[in-house]
Amino acid sequence: MSIDLSAAADFMATHARVLDRRRFQLLTGEPGTAAVLDALDAYRNPDGGYGWGLEPDLRAPESQPGAALHAFEVFEEAPAPQATELCDWLDSITLPDGGLPFALPLTTTAGSAPWWTGADQESSSLQITAISAASAHQVPDIAGHPWLERATRYCIDAVEALDGKPHAYVLAFAVRFLDAVYDTRPEAPALLRRLAEHIPADGLIPVEGGTADEKLRPLDLAPFPDRPARELFAPTVISADLDRLAALQRDDGGWTVDYAKISPAGALDWRGHATVHAIAVLRRNGRA
Repeated sequence: MSIDLSAAADFMATHARVLDRRRFQLLTGEPGTAAVLDALDAYRNPDGGYGWGLEPDLRAPESQPGAALHAFEVFEEAPAPQATELCDWLDSITLPDGGLPFALPLTTTAGSAPWWTGADQESSSLQITAISAASAHQVPDIAGHPWLERATRYCIDAVEALDGKPHAYVLAFAVRFLDAVYDTRPEAPALLRRLAEHIPADGLIPVEGGTADEKLRPLDLAPFPDRPARELFAPTVISADLDRLAALQRDDGGWTVDYAKISPAGALDWRGHATVHAIAVLRRNGRA
């Protein structure tokens, strides 16, 4: 199944925020690394962290762990010194056990999701630490940063300590983390095999506490080919999920998300992000 890149470009021009328009430009082969970084800087704070709605459902201005992973996504595409400065900021808010809190205090809760506004700020979150570290491990030039070393050790210890079936997002993000460190951390292969026991054969993982139909799917855990996490799924399962992802392009040219919509601005921000992500995944898998 093919996708319509021209329609996607029209959707991005019509609806997406500048950051995702610049990322789309870079993804489709136009020069624009500096422009992507300039757009990301609009969300940056003097402390080196990011806020201001970079995480679409977290609209508060102050720097937040939830925004860091989105910044790392950009730095994977456009490496920059700001990635090291983000690691420095994350190091400054890391808890004694090496993990990140799910969120820091918000100066305003308007437009933000309840899971951010009501987050436990005193305990480490494997969910947010794992996906942040997984994204950071894809960024050149920050390997060996003290924060990344601390976060990696925390995640390995926390996955080893998991007892019972983890929440869908914890499971998915732990898999993404172990995939990212598979070649550098000797514990990763065995831990990945252990987590595989919680993944059904069809790869569909219901999200407890999410919307009625919300599920995580194989490409949420293993989006890219030639990685160890991909071996957790039968090739036919991955092929079917790629078909599904391609078919999700809407008539207006964009993709959307199936989790709860918190604000009108956040819903559109997610659509721009989802469109860039969908095209990147399909391209890496030879589908676009």
